[in-house]
Amino acid sequence: MATPSSVRFDPDVLERLSSFVEQHPGLSLSSASNLLVDEALRSAAHPLVVFSDGPTGRRARLIGGPDLDEVIGAVHSVRNAEPNLSSDDVLVLVEETSGVQMSLIRAAIEYWAEFPDEIEARIGRNKAAAAESRIRWQRANDLLG
Repeated sequence: MATPSSVRFDPDVLERLSSFVEQHPGLSLSSASNLLVDEALRSAAHPLVVFSDGPTGRRARLIGGPDLDEVIGAVHSVRNAEPNLSSDDVLVLVEETSGVQMSLIRAAIEYWAEFPDEIEARIGRNKAAAAESRIRWQRANDLLG
């Protein structure tokens, strides 16, 4: 449960915050403030992680790299396909197949270790969306013969 707290913003900050709220329907000044402070604290703890908007909503990303759920999904895929690989070999294979630098892969894993539910939920939503897309594609192909 949220605890009420009074915060005073500099006028320029309040103007930028108000603009952010206008661009994000459904957010209030309070909820946007909470979101942005939480993201700033997470980025301070995980300096290679940033947050951005995208077609599927706001998400954690690696600086100059992909979304964290994509990297963690690749780690899961390698581990599932090659369960006998050592941890280091998993990391090397993810690096080789994804093109993501080892330091960024490790940063994604460190963030995931602190916030696994967030990343796993996003992976689950992505898998569900991909499955729905395949079903629609198959139906369209079935109709066309």
